[in-house]
Amino acid sequence: MSILVTGATGTLGSLIVKRLAGAGAEVKALVRQPGKGTFPAGVAEVVADLTDVPSLRNALASARTLFLLNAVTPDEVTQALITLNLAREAGIERIVYLSVIHADKFTYVPHFTGKHTVERMIESLDIPATILRPAYFMQNESMVQQTIRDYSVYPMPIGSVGVSMIDARDIADIAVAELLRRDRAPSALDRITLDLVGPQVLTGAAVAKIWSAALGREVAYGGDDVAAFEAQLAAYGPAWLAYDMRLMMAGIQTFGMQAAEGTVEGLQAILGRPLRTYEDFVREAVAGV
Repeated sequence: MSILVTGATGTLGSLIVKRLAGAGAEVKALVRQPGKGTFPAGVAEVVADLTDVPSLRNALASARTLFLLNAVTPDEVTQALITLNLAREAGIERIVYLSVIHADKFTYVPHFTGKHTVERMIESLDIPATILRPAYFMQNESMVQQTIRDYSVYPMPIGSVGVSMIDARDIADIAVAELLRRDRAPSALDRITLDLVGPQVLTGAAVAKIWSAALGREVAYGGDDVAAFEAQLAAYGPAWLAYDMRLMMAGIQTFGMQAAEGTVEGLQAILGRPLRTYEDFVREAVAGV
């Protein structure tokens, strides 16, 4: 029996597939179109769509363990609930679900409330699962790196409360540890929830300072204007997504994204090493690694 990974061609999913294969697991990578991704030797490609019930049933039929990652789409909740119901129908009792930190606080942000709805399903049906709740990905910064270089401004309006950004590679390693723990267990394990954060609490001004040090010139924080942020995103993508991201940034400015005391130590115990710092990420970005 295999581990089925959804979102297998994305930033996080592709890392998880690679690491699982490296650990000797039997892996199936779910894709919507054949040949869309390049996977390690031994990884089986499975063509299915999370809203196409027959293809998804077929994908789940030979899986023992499921990694469920939904992209931020208008039908994200539908995709997740269908997938989890079909997984239960297939007898799958080993699941790792990617949610988001503070899903229960950011109640006015569509994709946060969507993920919280999925969490409530998992809890109400007592599905044996690990719920991963990551903070803001460091890799999200890739969309503003050119702006930082060209204009010496850090434009993400993350405010001053503080965000414990986490490297996607650390998220992947923790997800793999949980997938393997559940997959190799003799029976279903108890449900747990893990907040995933980086080792630092970062503000907009602090992030700008880190980029300044890495680039050798002053980088300013662009400020907290979420309306301007929405307008910039809407120029390149769907208006609904730009508005969703605006609401997320407003939530970050209000609540921040931080975990309880002791969380960092617990995550580092799972990893067996320190979490990557934002300085590490920026140095690699500047060096083009």
